[in-house]
Amino acid sequence: MKKQTYNFITTIALALILSLFLPWWSIMVAGFLSGAIVRLRKASTFFVPFLAIALFWMVNAWLLSSANDFILAKKVSELIELGGNPYILILVTGVIGGLAAGVAAIFGNQCRAAFSAENK
Repeated sequence: MKKQTYNFITTIALALILSLFLPWWSIMVAGFLSGAIVRLRKASTFFVPFLAIALFWMVNAWLLSSANDFILAKKVSELIELGGNPYILILVTGVIGGLAAGVAAIFGNQCRAAFSAENK
């Protein structure tokens, strides 16, 4: 359980720092690095960074949208046929970011395993 918590915090911290300087794909770099730094096993390799970035993006989207009373989020959710519900749009945003970070974390974990096996 301790490794999962450490990976979760590392992923959010890296994503927060990198998002100040890089575009949206910085969450993939954060997922990759946290997957390479903290070695997790089985499904937690994907799901811990997935949950970290999904939470990060949903909180960020909610904070940005609540500042303007969800006006833009309502219009965008109508455009992509979510029924004008900004909360579903925020959920979809989190899931998309989480998927990107989870896949990048698996890649980081596999790169770490490949390089450590290569050095033996």
